[in-house]
Amino acid sequence: MPSSSKTRKPDISLSNCGYSKVLDIISNKWTALVIYAMENGKIRYGEVLRRVEGISKKMLTQTVRKLERDGLVQRHITPTVPPSVEYSLTPLGETLLQPMKELRQWGRVNFAQVVEARASYDDAYVVDSHRADSMNEI
Repeated sequence: MPSSSKTRKPDISLSNCGYSKVLDIISNKWTALVIYAMENGKIRYGEVLRRVEGISKKMLTQTVRKLERDGLVQRHITPTVPPSVEYSLTPLGETLLQPMKELRQWGRVNFAQVVEARASYDDAYVVDSHRADSMNEI
């Protein structure tokens, strides 16, 4: 006899799920964009800043430091005056490009349907919400 859902132990865990741990690494809105900026090799900090629309210096610095800590990005310093700093993906970081490109492609193909679904949901919710508000006024 199957156990009820109330007595069954969870089989999906944030702390043990490798997928959720990977999402923690790449789910920041800036991370994917910074990785895409580095997909063709070494790139200077200022060039990343120019290529990634809307990112601030503070957020770019935090993002590349986090990616460097995770072993996905490496920093290259050329001892000039002032020092020249370039970033590139590590071999580990390069392994993320293919799955991220597939996700980007999925978004290009399917995101219009997501937008339509949201609009339908919002239209239905607004109608239901207005009905509920009307009922409360009676």
